[in-house]
Amino acid sequence: MVCADWRAGGLIGLGGGEFRLPVLMYGIGFDARSAVPLNLLTSLITLAFALAVRSRAVSLASVVPHLPEMIGLLAGGTASAFYGAHLVSRLRDSHLVRLIAALLASLGLLMIVEAFLPFQSGDLLPASATAHFIVGAGIGIAVGLVSSVLGVAGGELLIPALILIFGADIKTAGSASILISLGVVSTGLWRFWRADAIPRGRGPQRITTAMALGSIVGTTLGGLAVAYAPVTFLKMLLGCVLLAAAAKTALAARGSN
Repeated sequence: MVCADWRAGGLIGLGGGEFRLPVLMYGIGFDARSAVPLNLLTSLITLAFALAVRSRAVSLASVVPHLPEMIGLLAGGTASAFYGAHLVSRLRDSHLVRLIAALLASLGLLMIVEAFLPFQSGDLLPASATAHFIVGAGIGIAVGLVSSVLGVAGGELLIPALILIFGADIKTAGSASILISLGVVSTGLWRFWRADAIPRGRGPQRITTAMALGSIVGTTLGGLAVAYAPVTFLKMLLGCVLLAAAAKTALAARGSN
């Protein structure tokens, strides 16, 4: 999982939470309701270090032309993150696990499709800051929900949107995704904290610290390798990992009935 974290966080521009969540649930044994906020906390730490390391290889100034859509994505994402955290607390355990399985499978398929059919940069919107903001806010709503339900950063949705719809190149999209995700993840985590839904005690603290440290080391390596690694192969590999995790989650949900 640390290997997946460094590829996702520093290299591609994701937070790596998609790969940590199955480990928290099946490798360590947390129930879904506890695993999601712990995953969100680790994602926040991973994103912060990914941004610091990545900024050395990719200038953050490149995101300036995309500020209108970034603000829209952040606004929509933070708003829906409140609802997503509430949804996690209200769903039955079996329904939450099924939802997690469906989202993991969708993200895995998205990464595999992108590996075979690489997204080509192309601005599909008129050159209007208002239009970019409105469309960004709409996409951000979906990102915030996925982020809160899985405890992830949402880069799997942000990066394709920034490339396909808003015309960003893949490196700029990765950096912009991290910046947006920091706000969305922080909002979701704050909502879980207000609801007293974050597990406490030495056990969860030690596990979160260990995973965060592993992610930090991996993210550093991934960020330094951003210009050299075979991204297409990595996306195929990570997509297959997500599909396998989704299948395991679905089987666990069926077995709990």
